[in-house]
Amino acid sequence: MAKKIEFHFKSPLDSPGYLLGQLTMLWQRKQKRVLDPLDLTSTQFVLLCALAWLSRESDEVTQVDIANQGNADRMMVSKVLRTLEEKKFITRKEHKTDTRAKTISLTESGETVLQKAILCIEAADLEFFSTLEKELPNFNSSMASLIEANKD
Repeated sequence: MAKKIEFHFKSPLDSPGYLLGQLTMLWQRKQKRVLDPLDLTSTQFVLLCALAWLSRESDEVTQVDIANQGNADRMMVSKVLRTLEEKKFITRKEHKTDTRAKTISLTESGETVLQKAILCIEAADLEFFSTLEKELPNFNSSMASLIEANKD
């Protein structure tokens, strides 16, 4: 018989990390079902959303801005943006003042697919989290606090 492994938690249902992992996998599965028909991955969707949010404030959104907005790795963002450019959802042009940077913009087809994706994802999210009902604002606040506390 294998050696008995010791755990801090008495049960997996007492472990916040285990529960978060399970919840994340189920939520990502639901997102995938919604985004697949639009030829988007969850990561592509998140980066397009970051670009759309940032574009409300500036016409010169860079790859670094997008990475910072989404707490994402810059190299991964670069690769995903190349894919989105190949799909004709974004354009990348030389930055006006920073020769090392590219200005990222949504194309018309990028705007169209993103708007469809947002509607689908928001509906899926509302359905997925519907059992929380009035607790959803507290849940969101707790998640935002954890994100802020663990950004480093």
